[in-house]
Amino acid sequence: MVAETAQVADTVYIGPFAKICGHCKLSGEAFVFGNAWIFDRAEVSGRAEVFGNARVFGSAQVQGDAKVYGFANVYGDAVVSGFAEVFDRAEVGGHAHVLGNAHVGKDTKVTGDGSATRKVA
Repeated sequence: MVAETAQVADTVYIGPFAKICGHCKLSGEAFVFGNAWIFDRAEVSGRAEVFGNARVFGSAQVQGDAKVYGFANVYGDAVVSGFAEVFDRAEVGGHAHVLGNAHVGKDTKVTGDGSATRKVA
């Protein structure tokens, strides 16, 4: 499902069960599939992938070759970029940044003004 209010480039792949809601923006060659939800004013760009039961919302951004999957949540003004991965039941929120080759998984939370540039779970 894709809301009429969402901005989705023709080059973006959206799977049949993914939900794209609100005023979010998807661009580049992004992939959103499984039961993933992108909503509010979130942005997914580049070759980023959001899948499984992941949620990206608020004004969060997933960029580059980053992946968000499992039951992970990225929200607020958080940024996940580069080749970073957020997975399992991890949360990245507030003004947090997960960059480079960082991996944030299990039940790890990176919030506030925190950042991760390496494996933290």
